[in-house]
Amino acid sequence: MTAGAGATGPRVLLRRLRELMADRGDAQKRLDQTVRLIAANMVAEVCSVYLMRQGKELELFATEGLKREAVHQTRLKVGEGLIGDIAENARPLMLDDAWSHPNFVYRPETGEEIFASMLGVPINWDGRVVGVLAVQNRKKRLYTEDEAEDLQTVAMVLAEMIGSGVLVPREELKAALVPPRGPVRLSGLRLAEGLASGVAVLHEPRVEVHSLIAEDSGAERRRLHAAIEALRASVDAMLDSDDFAAGGEHREVLEAYRLFAHDRGWLARMEEAVGTGLTAEAAVRRVQEEQHARMQQVTDPYLRERLHDLEDLANRLLRHLMGIDQTAASGQLPEETVLLARNMGPAELLDYDRRRLKAVLLEEGSQTAHVAIIARALDIPVIGRLAGLLERVEPGDRLLVDADHAQVFARPTPDVMGAFAGAIAARAMRRAEYQKLRDRPAVTKDGVLVSLAINAGLLIDLPQLEATGADGIGLYRTELHLMVRSSLPDVDTQAEVYGKVLEAAGAKPVIFRTFDVGGDKAVPYFGGGGEENPALGWRAIRIGLDRPAMLRLQVRALIRAAAGRRLEVMFPMVSEVAEFDAAKRMLMREVKRHQATGGAPPAEIRVGTMIEVPALVWQIDALLRRVDFVSVGSNDLMQYLYAADRGNPRLADRYDSLSPGFLRLMRHLSRRCAAAKVPISVCGEMAGRPIEALALVALGITRLSMTPTTVGPVKAALLALDAASLGREIEKRLDSPLRSLRPLLEELAAKEGIPI
Repeated sequence: MTAGAGATGPRVLLRRLRELMADRGDAQKRLDQTVRLIAANMVAEVCSVYLMRQGKELELFATEGLKREAVHQTRLKVGEGLIGDIAENARPLMLDDAWSHPNFVYRPETGEEIFASMLGVPINWDGRVVGVLAVQNRKKRLYTEDEAEDLQTVAMVLAEMIGSGVLVPREELKAALVPPRGPVRLSGLRLAEGLASGVAVLHEPRVEVHSLIAEDSGAERRRLHAAIEALRASVDAMLDSDDFAAGGEHREVLEAYRLFAHDRGWLARMEEAVGTGLTAEAAVRRVQEEQHARMQQVTDPYLRERLHDLEDLANRLLRHLMGIDQTAASGQLPEETVLLARNMGPAELLDYDRRRLKAVLLEEGSQTAHVAIIARALDIPVIGRLAGLLERVEPGDRLLVDADHAQVFARPTPDVMGAFAGAIAARAMRRAEYQKLRDRPAVTKDGVLVSLAINAGLLIDLPQLEATGADGIGLYRTELHLMVRSSLPDVDTQAEVYGKVLEAAGAKPVIFRTFDVGGDKAVPYFGGGGEENPALGWRAIRIGLDRPAMLRLQVRALIRAAAGRRLEVMFPMVSEVAEFDAAKRMLMREVKRHQATGGAPPAEIRVGTMIEVPALVWQIDALLRRVDFVSVGSNDLMQYLYAADRGNPRLADRYDSLSPGFLRLMRHLSRRCAAAKVPISVCGEMAGRPIEALALVALGITRLSMTPTTVGPVKAALLALDAASLGREIEKRLDSPLRSLRPLLEELAAKEGIPI
């Protein structure tokens, strides 16, 4: 099975391995024969198999070339040595001088000191690393990519042998991967908010691929092509369904998904695997395992999401090949189902009965994941990045899902279940009470009228404008449309989206923020990745001014969409007045261009900026002479003011937006804007938390924009507020050395009966 052996070598080896697997003799003897066979075919002096045991240790189970007495004696922890490194990172290692690698660990009982080069690959079973297969040679030798791929194919065959339980009892193998059962609390990332209780259901029980080695590669290739055609037809049928007739982001997600089903590179890799002697099913599994290993190394959220789509497609393709429909969607679901998955594609979520599906839990996933976009449209709570989810939760477990706080309680104790049931009931009651306030103006007890708007970013958010009774959209995040697409949408496409937003809002105002990409919002066709500190890097208006064509396309689309209506545009991440001037000039030039070509202009144009960078605060008077409004992005302003990464869990609670220092800053902005008669709003998280909203209104900031679910709680708090009285209490303490005024404000709210 050397690089020059062609496809015949792998096929011969696989055939012999199949014969060994079919033998009913002693499992250890079969494994010993296997390593001898692999060593001979790889022209290697050593071939070794390590398997996972309890305690996350890898035990040497068989070897050809190392000392026999080391078998079942030598153990390495996951992450220890080269073998442990392969297991920990689930990726191959090809080394021509293993001893020089920083992770090399010498075990004298093996006698491996005379071997220089090494090629090792993980053995994966049920999506987990259960062992490592490695070959070694005395001389320094650089193994080829073909040899690495061949060894991975052999590891796949070994995995099925291991998974059958003939080498290590399946219960013991699972015990090495799954910790003891008992109540567990997991924390992750909120992808779609809500509370739910239900029974754990594994989205995708492993599709067992028993037939690995093919007799007729031509027939397998034809089977693969037939299954691909069936897969494509099923995706087309999904797009033709009534659910997607109206368009929107969820349709765009599936359109991108369909492109992957037609990807020639994906098909070519599977055809190559069939050419080595694998069945069509085994070829799909092999390519899928490679993609999953590659996914673990990808940090770009956009690219990871596309790899997730490919994994979803591979699962569907396997089911087409095997003539089965083996996701949980095809079976009888519990009345209250909480779905568990490593990740899911958007199409898979739509297969489920929405009446029974209460929540979705993912080991991976991001806020821009395609499945999260679909879930938000269906009002299904989702939590992602739950490390160890599939190891620590079993099908049938009772689960309590608090997606608002991104927490999951598995196998909860009776007292926790009782408390959670109370929380769900209380939430329902509060929602009913908030709904009664829907049409009531947010006026404080002393007569201060507060405007409550919502933050939005997708067309599926727009019904919330009516449902909450909000006064408008105080922040429309236009960049979210980019993050579900594979290329920059043209003017016509953007104008259509913006037009739908304005139409849905009717007479209510909409403030469009221009693209705020970069940082943690990766869009590959803008470039700029790989920065050491992306939060302080090339993002938002900096990209817009450096790539004026992109910003011009967007403002052209906004101008066209707002013909005859009011257009409000806001620029993000402005650090100095000169940047605002440059961006506004570009906007006004495009207005003149639009009119010169016969286009109907907006009835009114208002231009503002986000205040997120502290430097802009000290240019506030010059800025206010130029803008029609400003909006404070409290999240970023806090981050930059305190030099504290808001994504760092060690710093998450270190600094408080209700600290005297930050409140003094907000008071300064409020007073300067009032003197200049320029409206100021807050659109960060601070606006949507009742206690912070009370402080902002008390400081004179009466325009707030927030996530839709927080409109009710904030309005209820404001209706019970005496703004002038609270303002006086805050003023007394702005020179205080206290870390936060939060305890004081909570005490005052409790005294006055203000619900917070």
